[in-house]
Amino acid sequence: MEEVFILAIESSCDETSCAIVKNGKEVISNVVLSQIDIHTNFGGVVPEIASRNHVRNITIVIEECLNKANMKMEDITAIAVTYGPGLIGSLLIGLEAAKTLSFIYNKPLVPVHHIAGHIYANNLEKEMQYPVLALVISGGHTELVYLKEEYSFEVLGGTLDDAVGECYDKVARVIDVGYPGGPIIDKMATLGKPNYKLPLPLNDDSYNFSFSGLKSAVINLAHNEKQRGNSINKEDLSFAFQDVVSNILTKKTQKAIQNLNVKNFVIAGGVAANSGIRKKLQEMCEKEGVEFTFPKIEYCTDNAAMIGAAGYFAYKKGDTSSLDINAKSTVELS
Repeated sequence: MEEVFILAIESSCDETSCAIVKNGKEVISNVVLSQIDIHTNFGGVVPEIASRNHVRNITIVIEECLNKANMKMEDITAIAVTYGPGLIGSLLIGLEAAKTLSFIYNKPLVPVHHIAGHIYANNLEKEMQYPVLALVISGGHTELVYLKEEYSFEVLGGTLDDAVGECYDKVARVIDVGYPGGPIIDKMATLGKPNYKLPLPLNDDSYNFSFSGLKSAVINLAHNEKQRGNSINKEDLSFAFQDVVSNILTKKTQKAIQNLNVKNFVIAGGVAANSGIRKKLQEMCEKEGVEFTFPKIEYCTDNAAMIGAAGYFAYKKGDTSSLDINAKSTVELS
């Protein structure tokens, strides 16, 4: 088969990224320009500021990506781009850049769902075997997705309120440890002891998740301790919080693995980098006799390489678009 080079663009939140991926599994180059230092000052992503920085950086990132790969646009087979979900202003910058390149160089335009990108980041680690169950955990998403075959998605369940990554950030804000909360709480949890008790959220037979109640429980615990004149042990509270999150994610994932009888499981998204969650899922997979794959840390957070991996399979499937496609802040994975 002729080699396929996908130039991919990702700008759904606060990372401006461009990558070139060969045959859906080999990263030729991947450039990510993060705005985390900018948004840390505000304790979270400010959409308008994110959009302005995408405008400032998008052409620089694309040029650097091509230079690093020592390639020209004429060498590219197709252009993949995140069209949703995400921050609408941020998405539009990447999408318009991709449309422009598609028009000027007469290259097929391949729209990619952001979650599909996260899932296919695992193909950069190891060729995915189907059927496969994916747990997507990030700042904006918490979903269990079943792939019966290549580039086919069935969402089994998702969060009814806060995404797990968002909850990490809010808990970090409550105990005043900084932003982004995920890596900080993960590190602190390794130093903590089981001295606090928190409820297991939405502990039912569904594949859905809910983290707003857990966030409220942390707020109430911190408030009650303050009222008693006690200082919060941040490491112990981080341990308690992460233990509950790991347990509910693992419990519902295990239920899906057993009910669907799948032998291949992947995690995806920024929170997939969390060491405590990975360990708990790894132990469960070993018990169930399931192959467990997760991306390298650099491909867990938003990046264009994952969009290039997914874009390859979308291109093979014939999922291309005309230039009138628009960005979508919310869109179902299907």
